[in-house]
Parts: sequence; structure tokens; C-alpha cells
Amino acid sequence: MITIPDTGQPLRSRTAAVRSARLKEVRDSFRVGSWQTSYRRRLMRTDAAMVLVAAVVADLARGASVQASMTPSVLVDQLLLAVVLIASWLGSLALARAYDVRVFASGPAEYQRVFDASWKLVGPLALFALLVTWTGVRVFLLVAVPTGVAALLVGRWVCRSWLHRQRLAGGCVSQVLAIGLREQVERLVHELNDRPSGYRVVGVCVPTSDGLRPGEEILGVPILGDLRTASTMAAQVGADCVAVSGSDAITADVVRRLGWELEPAGVDLMLTAELADVAGPRITITPEQSVSLLHVDAPRFTGPRYLLKSVVDWTGAALITLVMLPVMGVVALAVKVTSPGPVLFRQDRVGRDGHTFEMLKFRSMRPGAEREHLVLAGRHDGDGVLFKLRDDPRVTPVGRVLRRYSLDEVPQLFNVLAGQMSLVGPRPPLPAEVSQYEARVRRRLRVKPGLTGLWQVGGRSDLSWEEGVRLDVFYAENWTVFGDLLILARTAKAVLTGRGAY
Repeated sequence: MITIPDTGQPLRSRTAAVRSARLKEVRDSFRVGSWQTSYRRRLMRTDAAMVLVAAVVADLARGASVQASMTPSVLVDQLLLAVVLIASWLGSLALARAYDVRVFASGPAEYQRVFDASWKLVGPLALFALLVTWTGVRVFLLVAVPTGVAALLVGRWVCRSWLHRQRLAGGCVSQVLAIGLREQVERLVHELNDRPSGYRVVGVCVPTSDGLRPGEEILGVPILGDLRTASTMAAQVGADCVAVSGSDAITADVVRRLGWELEPAGVDLMLTAELADVAGPRITITPEQSVSLLHVDAPRFTGPRYLLKSVVDWTGAALITLVMLPVMGVVALAVKVTSPGPVLFRQDRVGRDGHTFEMLKFRSMRPGAEREHLVLAGRHDGDGVLFKLRDDPRVTPVGRVLRRYSLDEVPQLFNVLAGQMSLVGPRPPLPAEVSQYEARVRRRLRVKPGLTGLWQVGGRSDLSWEEGVRLDVFYAENWTVFGDLLILARTAKAVLTGRGAY
């Protein structure tokens, strides 16, 4: 806390002193330098290195296909192709705004831009391959493009992991000045400051009608002024952006003038939308002459996207099953040898649109354990309608290992191949759980249940019932192919660490 001694100064002077001291404290505590510029350079260097790797691999493949000797002319030819590929690819990434600070470490959005930029490059490169007469150029491009896409996504993942570690340590965040009524600002501070994110609220400006004064705090964030001083306060605390929440006092004219005042300082203006759990692909802005209309598409649960998801699910499950067959054999043998009873545990679960199917798992409990549910129900660690027991006495020693690393779930790959489940989706509930669902919870039944999902990568059994439902419903309404790939990658990490599993 900052204390100002009573020196007999007028109240206005003492208030100015409080504000000045608070501004200095904010600057000293939160200023971290222009991390955006250095991180953008890191991304560009990484992207260039990844494309160079792809070019080298393609050169080797091209040389092997045409069996060309490494003469000086061939070396110059390959170098020229590599330069053309690197320059055009980095240019395509820049045009697709893949280096925009607003998508740094944003997950699917960042990967989507990289992917789109890469495949928009395919057309011009294919035309280039048809027009030129270089020997082996088509082989070069056929190898370079898919290799480069994979390398770029891996490079972005590495950079993204580094940035997340920096943010967990309190660095590499965009500083935000929040403007709005107390309730709106509290919600924004809670969402951005109480969990790792790319933004941190460092100051607040409130309408004078809110009855709050400079020097007070909202959830530990100082109130620096009112609407009239917002642009000045943003410059003084070094804010990267200003987030405005709507109210009667914050009219369109106020926001427009604020944007004009922030423009010379290069401070971004953001408008917070009171839309919970709606992802970007469902939002479209239509500009009209005097107003911008924000369209929110209704979630769709049929169509070509779901056909694509089914194809990806079946193909992915088939490949994973082939890889995991030796592991499944070892696990089946361990279950059979260490405890009496069947190797597989079969249980009715509720799938898409409420249809029941028989889900498969490796048995991790003693035979007849499901009949002991009522005996143990009085002392469980679950939440809501879920029954969970951290130290469940029914689990066998081998079963405990299987559960920790989710090996008991592997047979569900056959449920995916049968079309009953998806690789990624909400957890498959029991019929008894579904009978207790409210209307909002039933939204999670609009898609196939998954082998993994947001609940698993978000904390697995450590998540509360409410948070698990929110994640499942969010997934059902906003899933994307890139989001699924990201969840699968995060699942591998969660499984290897065994975090939240019991």
C-alpha cells in the first residue's frame, strides 16, 4: 500500500500525489519491455529455419530422384530453389498475419493461420512448377510443401511452449487498461489476472457515475481515473491496449474519441463482448454505415465438417490401433495374469443424441466392482453427478498403473472405429448420469463422446463438475479440426505426466 503523510496540503494536491505514486508503482511493477518485437523475431527466425529444413530435405529427395551429380550448376540450381521457397513462404505467412501479436500462443488460431498461409502457397508454386523446365522441381515441391507444413507447426509449438513458460513466470504479457463499470471490470480482471493469459490488467478507469475514486482498487488493480483521463492514463502506465466494456456512460462517441486519442501512441483499442464460450469462427462482423453488426452463428451439428471429422477419426484410430497393438497385448496379458476375471470391461454409455452403446476398457478393478458403487457412494471425491474415489479400494495394483497413464482407455479405439465415439469429444457419460442432466448439460450429447477431450487436458479428474460441463459444451459448439489436433497433442502430455488421473 502507498501512504501519503499528512503534510497539510490541500485535498486535491494529496489526491494528485496518490495518483502519481500509484502510477509509478504500476510502471515499476508491470513494465516488461517490448517483448512482442523480440518474440516476433524469434518466430520469424524459427519459421525460416523450419522452411530451410524442408528445402534441404526436398533437395535431397530431388537429387535422389534425378540421380544428378553435385556439379556447381546443380548446387546453384538447388540453392536458387531453396531461396525462392523460403522467401515466398515467409511472405505468405506475413500476408496471412501469422506474426500478429493477437494470435501469439493462441493455439488453434495461430496454427490455422500458418496452415492457411502454407496451402495458399501451393497454387502459385504448382503454377511455377508447370512453367519452369528445371529438372526435378515437381519432386522438390511435392516433398517441400508437406514437410514444411509439419516443420512449421512443430516450430510454432516449440515457440508457444516457451512463451507459456514465460507467462507462467509473469512475463511476456500485454498490459491492459480496463474501462467500464465496477462489475464489468471485476469480471475482466478475474478472467485475465487470476489465470495464465496473454493479458494483464494494470489499471482501471471508471465512469464518474460509478462512485469510485482514484486511489481505490478493484481486485487489487488500482483505479487511475475516469473516462476523460483514460488515454492519458494508458500512456502513463505503458498500456499496450485499452479494453472497453459498454455502459450508459460509454457511448459510441466516447469510444470513437478514445480511439482517436490512442492512435498516436500506438495503443490498441479493444471492445469486450459479453459473449460467453463463443469461439471466433462463429463470429462475423458486418459493417454498416453507422453501426457494426456482430453476427453469432448458431452451432451446427451436421454437415461436411462432421463428415470430415468422421474420416479423420477413423483414419487416426486405425493408425493408432496399429501402433498400439503390441502395447495392448502386453496390457491384456498383465490384466489376465494379475487378477481373475475378463480382460475387457464392458459398460453401457450414452453417445451422440442419447443413443446408448457398449464402451470398452481394460479392466482396472476387481470383478463385480460396479455393484459396490452404492456401498461406496457416501464417501466419494467426485462433483455433481460424477462418482469418483481417489483411493478406490476396488482398483487392482495393475489397474492403478493403467489408470494413471490412461492405458485402460485404449480399447475405446475400437469404439471409434465402429463409429460410436470420436478421438476428441466430451467424456461418455453413464445413463444414470444423463438422467440427472439439466437442459444446458444435454448440449454435450450433440456430438460423439471422445477418447479424449478438453476435460482431460484441462485437469482430468481434478476438474469440478461445473468446469467440466462448461468445457464439454464449449467443445460441442466450437470444435475445429485444428482444435482437435491440439487437444490430442496436449493429451499426450497429460497422459505422460499422469496429472489429475485416479
